[in-house]
Amino acid sequence: MAKLLQLKGADVKVFERDTDKNARVQGAPLDLHNDSGLAAIRKAGLLEEFKQNYLVGADRELIMNEHAEIFFSDHDSKPDESFGHQHFRPEIDRGTLRKILLESLQPETIIWDSHFISMEKQNEGWLLHFKNKSSVYADIVIGCDGANSKIRPYITDTKAFYTGITMLEGNILQAKETAPKIYKLLKGGKIMAFGNNQNLLMGQKGNGDIGFYASFRTNENWEAESGLDYSNKTQILDWFKTSYPEWSSIWLELFENAESPFIPRPIYCIPFDQLWETQPNLTVIGDAAHVMPPFAGEGVNMAMLDALELSECLTSNEYETLQEVISAYEIPMRKRAAIAAKESLENGELMHAENSLENMLNFFNRVH
Repeated sequence: MAKLLQLKGADVKVFERDTDKNARVQGAPLDLHNDSGLAAIRKAGLLEEFKQNYLVGADRELIMNEHAEIFFSDHDSKPDESFGHQHFRPEIDRGTLRKILLESLQPETIIWDSHFISMEKQNEGWLLHFKNKSSVYADIVIGCDGANSKIRPYITDTKAFYTGITMLEGNILQAKETAPKIYKLLKGGKIMAFGNNQNLLMGQKGNGDIGFYASFRTNENWEAESGLDYSNKTQILDWFKTSYPEWSSIWLELFENAESPFIPRPIYCIPFDQLWETQPNLTVIGDAAHVMPPFAGEGVNMAMLDALELSECLTSNEYETLQEVISAYEIPMRKRAAIAAKESLENGELMHAENSLENMLNFFNRVH
C-alpha cells in the first residue's frame, strides 16, 4: 500500500508495532496469484526483484494419506516458471517479500516500535495515540493491522466467526539434517496429508526450514482448554500420538524436531454479508477487512489487491470527495472478499471431511 501510494507522490507513513525489521520470524511462504498478488507486484515495479527471489518448485504438491502413501504428484508436470499464466502461483518466503517491500520504500517511511492504542477524530482527520510515543495527526487512516485489528472497530462492530477448525503450527530449522525423512518426502515442495477428518499440511521454506500445521476440527477454546504447554515438545508429541492415532510414525519426525513453542491458530472467517457505512477518512485492507481461512491461498492475494485498488482510487481524479473514493474501493472489495472467503471456507470443509482424501484428489485432478 505504501509503495503504490509513494509511486503516485503521496506522503505516507507506516506505523508498525514491531520494534525493528528483525523483531520476529516471518511465517510460511506465500503463493501469489496472477490477477491479484502478482498484479500488485507488477504495479509496484517489483516483478524483477520477485523473480530473483521466489522459491522455484515450492508450488509443487504431493497429496498423501495418513500412512504417507502418495496419491497425487505434480512434480513432473509443473514448469519451473510460467509467469503470466492464470494458474501459475509462485511461492516466496514472507520474510523475503517483506524485505523487498521495505527496501523499495522511501527512507523513514516506517515508524517502528509504534504500538497503537487508540485514535479520535480531529478536524478532517484523526489523532492517533501510541504507547510511549507522541500522538500523530493523519488525514487518512488505513488499517492494515490484521485479523485482530484495533482499527476495524472504528468502522464496524461486525466480527468474524469461528469456522470449527484449529491449526497447530510448528517449524523445523535446517530440516535436511534435523528431519531428513520429511525433507526427502517434500522434495522442495508441499505436502497435504489427509485422514480421519484431520490434516497435516507442510511446505519447504527458502532457508532450508520446514513449516507445518496439524489441522483439525475442535471447539473454539481448544487452545486454552487443551491443558497443553505449547513450549513442551514432549507434551505436543504425546498429543499428536493420541489425537492422530492412525497416522504413520514417519510424521513423528515433525513434532520431535520442531522448534518450540508451537502456535495454536483458531481459524476465523468474515460474515459474507458484512456491511458498514463508508467514512470519509478511514478504511481497512487485508485481514482487518476480511479475515478468511487459508484453504484457498486467497488471504494475502486479496490483501495485495486491496492495496492496488485502494491506491488507484485514492490517486484518481474521478471522485469529488474522499468518502466517494473510499466507497468506490470498499463496495467491490467486500463483494470479492466474500466470494474468496466462501471458497476458502468450503475448501476447509472438504479438507476436514471423512472422505477428505477423495475430495482433494478430485479437486486437484480437475484443476490439472
